[in-house]
Amino acid sequence: MKITPPVLFILFTVMIDAMGIGLIIPVMPELIRDVTGGGLASAALWGGVLSSSFAFMQFLFGPLLGNISDRFGRRPVLLVSLFVMAADYLVMAVAGSLWLLLAGRIVGGIAAATQSTAAAYMADTSTRDARGAGFGLVSAALGLGFVLGPPVGGVLGEWHHRAPFYAAAALAMANFIFGYYILRESLPPEKRRGFSLARANPFGALQQIRVHPGLGRLLIVLLLYHLAFTTYPAIWSFFTIARFGWDPAMIGVSLAVFGIAMALVQGWLIRVMIARRGEASTVLTGLWVAAGSFAILAFLQNGLAALVLIPFAALAAMTVPALQAIMSQRTPENAQGELQGIFTSVAALAMIVTPLAMTALFSAFTAQNTPVYMPGAPFLAACLLALAARFVFSGAVTSAERKRAETGRFPR
Repeated sequence: MKITPPVLFILFTVMIDAMGIGLIIPVMPELIRDVTGGGLASAALWGGVLSSSFAFMQFLFGPLLGNISDRFGRRPVLLVSLFVMAADYLVMAVAGSLWLLLAGRIVGGIAAATQSTAAAYMADTSTRDARGAGFGLVSAALGLGFVLGPPVGGVLGEWHHRAPFYAAAALAMANFIFGYYILRESLPPEKRRGFSLARANPFGALQQIRVHPGLGRLLIVLLLYHLAFTTYPAIWSFFTIARFGWDPAMIGVSLAVFGIAMALVQGWLIRVMIARRGEASTVLTGLWVAAGSFAILAFLQNGLAALVLIPFAALAAMTVPALQAIMSQRTPENAQGELQGIFTSVAALAMIVTPLAMTALFSAFTAQNTPVYMPGAPFLAACLLALAARFVFSGAVTSAERKRAETGRFPR
């Protein structure tokens, strides 16, 4: 897929969304203690509330922004959201109360739901064969943002714990100016449709999307995969401390390696896989890799082996772009924004559910009175989720997609 200036803007937008989150992670504890005057334990509780509120807003507003972009076009949604995001970071930079921080995270979650519109832009401007590669670039930009955000935020935080917020605001505003001048509208007026509030929410949108053949099952596959894969950020730091005795620096290195490997998989390898084997085969490969990696991690005892496993585990990241491509091909052109909004909501739902469930499971199997000490128990649960996704996907593949997987060619 050719990287034109508009595509570059889309990738920058997604990367800045992710960087904006990562930039503030290292300084959040200090910022919360600054505005509340409390200790670290209290700050951790409020940090969880702020993170959950951000994810919940993405869950609610992903379909809304996607539907708005189906009605009014991708360009205004992307530009307005970037401007709001820049203003939101400035408000958080000067916030003197916890409630203002909470309001900032709520508004930020809404503005960051533009990932759905960015992906819809890629669908508008890509051919059927190239959509998987386009979605892979979006996912790679997202992963790169998560890799770059925390270390940059940590360095800026050494100057002042509010400095990363100013940096995030500057990035968002710079990209807004870039997009204002180079971004062309990708959805022509004749392909737009009327706005309906009944379908511009996660539940209404799900009902509408399910009328298209096979999308209901594929959404289940997507949710199961996200529930499994989100186990990594939910418990990785706790797991590696309990199992390998890693310090924060080592944990940071491992996450950086994982993020770089994911970016390579989604930015390059997925294009090769889809070109040679098709989207369905790529999804199946990704799910098998996910299940196998989770199973190994559940019982792994050696930290060096875990580092060696990370690049292999990152191969599972090819699942989502390939799955998105299949679902996009089954969806009308004037409903691409709505579909991408559902993708955002499904990912956000996993970010709400998985941390609560997997940290509880980790706690149960590492408590002092536990009958079975097993820090890797959450990964075993994630393995079962990945296998369930594999089973559901097998029943959702059409004969044409199956032939594509077997021959590496689209049927004529």
